[in-house]
Amino acid sequence: MRLFVLARHAESVLNHERRINGDPAVPAPLTEHGREEAALLGLQVRSLPLDVCLHTRFGRTVETAQIAMDGRDVPIVEEALFDDVNIGDLEGETIDGYHAWKREHVRSDRFPGGESLVETALRYVEAYRRLLAGPYRCVLVVCHEIPIRYALNAVGESGDLDGPVHAIPNAAPFLFDDAAIEKAAAGIERLATEESETRLPS
Repeated sequence: MRLFVLARHAESVLNHERRINGDPAVPAPLTEHGREEAALLGLQVRSLPLDVCLHTRFGRTVETAQIAMDGRDVPIVEEALFDDVNIGDLEGETIDGYHAWKREHVRSDRFPGGESLVETALRYVEAYRRLLAGPYRCVLVVCHEIPIRYALNAVGESGDLDGPVHAIPNAAPFLFDDAAIEKAAAGIERLATEESETRLPS
């Protein structure tokens, strides 16, 4: 059996400031608490025979991966398909401002200058299928809240990508086998299509 461990990055300064970030070029280092969370994640997966630790292009996932893998001879490799949502002109907006924009739009609407959540979801489908097609038998993926939320809800056969699971804690490991990743990819693909004209949750 192959094992895929998904973890959201540890707490960053933007989490603390309650601001959103979808541009990997914008620095958002971990907080002191976040560095502690990343070290704890490393302890939680210490006994796993990891072949690789994947991260996104965002500094907060890179930093989390580096701290978690400290002292281990595990390759740390970038996988941009798991990147956070490209929110375009909403970069740096407050969480409240982001939610206000979402209340007026549907999933297929693109963030101004960015991508839509349908496009994001289908990118995550590609990411999960690339995992399945890859050579690794035990993988840690340090990514963001949304790809994990979508995967958990799809595996749970929810009719909603954003529920019942919504909030994903920082640096907490979620375990999937091959069948679960396959189910996640298929479910996200189906729901992204079905919910394309659905109002976004705030």
